[in-house]
Amino acid sequence: MPSDPAPVPGVERPVITALDIVRAVVLVVAVASLALWGFASWDLPWNIVIGVGAPVVVILVWALFLSPRPVLRVHPFLRAAVELLIYVGVTIAWWSMGQALIGTAFALVAVVAGVLSGRRALS
Repeated sequence: MPSDPAPVPGVERPVITALDIVRAVVLVVAVASLALWGFASWDLPWNIVIGVGAPVVVILVWALFLSPRPVLRVHPFLRAAVELLIYVGVTIAWWSMGQALIGTAFALVAVVAGVLSGRRALS
């Protein structure tokens, strides 16, 4: 089986860059972090509600505004603001668990990846 299939007329394969992979990893870490925060920081029954609810809200917001094919197409600056709100929420979650270093490292990686991606999208 050939490793590079023959191109199909009218179909373009998306080019996946290292930045796209970093952004996907940042999203997965954000969702997992909010689940951890919800389950670890709250008492029963709220830990189940928030441990499941917070990641679901982030996934829905991502699907509405930030996905490659978003449901709601918004101005790039509003898109960046929504993305920044998700990153701020995850950073605050890490800080509230007493892990300021992890929260700061996440914020740094997420914001740099977002800025680089935004610059690429605007050019």
